[in-house]
Amino acid sequence: MDDLAARFDRDGFVVFDHDPRVARWAAAALPFAIEASRDPQLRETWMRQGGTWFVGVDVLLNGADGAIGGMPLEGPWDRLVAPPPEWHPAQVSVTYPGYPRQDATESDAAHRFRLRRDAAHVDGLHLETGRRILREAHMFILGTPLNESDASPLVVWQGSHRPMAAALTADLAPGVIGTDVTEAYTQTRAEVFEDCARVEVPMRPGQAVLLNRFLLHGVAPWRAEMRAPPEGRMMAYFRPEFANPRLWPDL
Repeated sequence: MDDLAARFDRDGFVVFDHDPRVARWAAAALPFAIEASRDPQLRETWMRQGGTWFVGVDVLLNGADGAIGGMPLEGPWDRLVAPPPEWHPAQVSVTYPGYPRQDATESDAAHRFRLRRDAAHVDGLHLETGRRILREAHMFILGTPLNESDASPLVVWQGSHRPMAAALTADLAPGVIGTDVTEAYTQTRAEVFEDCARVEVPMRPGQAVLLNRFLLHGVAPWRAEMRAPPEGRMMAYFRPEFANPRLWPDL
């Protein structure tokens, strides 16, 4: 196992150094991302946190091969994970100054959690009437910045993928999808906050980050000293899903 693979196995995430292939892809994706984030209909669908976060799930117009604007999706992550049969349209996550303001429908407790714990979560677990239900069996999470910004960086809890995987896969329903993991998720997340280091992950265009699907992660609030271009801090994220969800439990 090389150093990169060892770090990914140990920490549950790895940040790749600048790669010209990734930089070219980000530059090609940026105008499409800006256009999507300014589209009135998409803003109506995806704007959250009092207008300080454009969630932008699946809004980037990349192809099934990941390419956009004539630029292929290529990068050093292929040393650690196999590419999916098909890349879905990437999420374009945009934060703006003041993130996170409190939504009118957001409880005080939920807003405090977003402020104090970066809205920490494991992807694919949907909140439904107060319960956490597995709805998406992701293979991995791949993110890359689209513009220069130090604002609202990704936050991860180093090594949290191991306790989260153990807890979430202990009592799965036969089909995996639809399993209620509320108690295991809530208890283990609280333990992770105590036992795992919180790490902010600032990045520049040309870099990328790969997350284990079980890694607890979130987004840091926008602090006063942070800066971004007028279009906001823009990240693209891919979360390909297993064709067979029963592969999801295997760490």
